[in-house]
Amino acid sequence: MKKQLAILSGIMAFMVLVAFKPTSVSDGFYTIDTEQSVVNWVGSKITGKTHTGTVKLVEGGLMVAGGKVDHGKFTIDMTSINVTDLDGDMKQKLEGHLKNDDFFAVDKHKTARLVIVDVRGDELTAELTIKGITNKVTFPAKVVFSDNGTMTATAKIEVDRSKFDVRYGSGSFFDDLGDKAIDDIIKFEVKLVGKAS
Repeated sequence: MKKQLAILSGIMAFMVLVAFKPTSVSDGFYTIDTEQSVVNWVGSKITGKTHTGTVKLVEGGLMVAGGKVDHGKFTIDMTSINVTDLDGDMKQKLEGHLKNDDFFAVDKHKTARLVIVDVRGDELTAELTIKGITNKVTFPAKVVFSDNGTMTATAKIEVDRSKFDVRYGSGSFFDDLGDKAIDDIIKFEVKLVGKAS
């Protein structure tokens, strides 16, 4: 009888430990530092020529549960579109072109939005809204936590601009563009730095 009680007590103690096991120290909401976080983009012509640039985040954050990303949302300032591979008049001309109605129409659509809706391992699916149009994008992401309560997340995202009515130079909308055609895929490399709130 004493042996059975001892076994029962052991089982009870184990169940209590499991029930009250603390969550990971990395769990919680991480507010993104918009100054330290970086969003780089690359756009290409079919000839292979590329342009590079950046856009800025307005705000955002990630919710972490069990040491992994659970969900998150971010707002991107489309008026901040910056070209990094050109200087002077050429830089200003391309930036102006990207901001006009042929591309991102930033006067009417000042921000874009990314909302993470599903997480499967290191693969995230998000709803991306550009020019008021929402489509899902899936991409790999890596999240690293530091002992000081900070988090760094990196991701590479490929976006098909034709799905967001970004038509200029797109073979999805126009024929006979020849070497003036611009690839529909825009590539983004994202580095997010966040701090536990």
